This record gives sequence, C-alpha cells and structure tokens, in this order.
Amino acid sequence: MQTIIFLLLTFLIVIFSVLQYFKSKKTREAKLNSGECPDCGAKAKVFFDETTNTKFKSEVIKSNLLKNHGCSGVSEIEFKCQACGLKEVHQVSSAGCNL
Repeated sequence: MQTIIFLLLTFLIVIFSVLQYFKSKKTREAKLNSGECPDCGAKAKVFFDETTNTKFKSEVIKSNLLKNHGCSGVSEIEFKCQACGLKEVHQVSSAGCNL
C-alpha cells in the first residue's frame, strides 16, 4: 500500500514539474516576442528628437531566423539580448504557405 501511494505521489510530482517547465518556456518566449528580456528585464528604449519630431526605438532583443522548415514545418528563431548577452532558440509554428 505504501508503494502504491509513493508511486502515485511521484507520478503527480513528475506531471506537475513537466507542466511547470512548459509554462515557464512559453512565458519566456512571450516576453522575448514582446521585446523584453526575461533574465535582465531590459526593454526597448524610445528616444524623441524634438527638432524633427521623430521617435527612435532602440530594440534590446534581436531575432534571427535560423531554420525555416517549409510550409507545414516550424521556424527556429534565435533571440539575443543586447544588454546581458542572453541567447535562446525557440521554435515558432508557421501559418502555412499563405498562398
């Protein structure tokens, strides 16, 4: 009986830890897509030139397409933070060929 309870608790702990991992991965990807670094919290800086009434935006997160696996595949995108040097690669689902 103790073995069954121990196995059930172990199974539940494993399931919840896997779910927590995927949740944290998705939140990190969402922050990177919005332009905020998940590690250092740096955001894009906006500068305003009053003489020409122009806004300049200095992005902190730079994205680079590594691999595009065609119409039905995923795209691998590398995100780099210019402030702290963070590098992460995430797979983003492409929406098809869009013909």
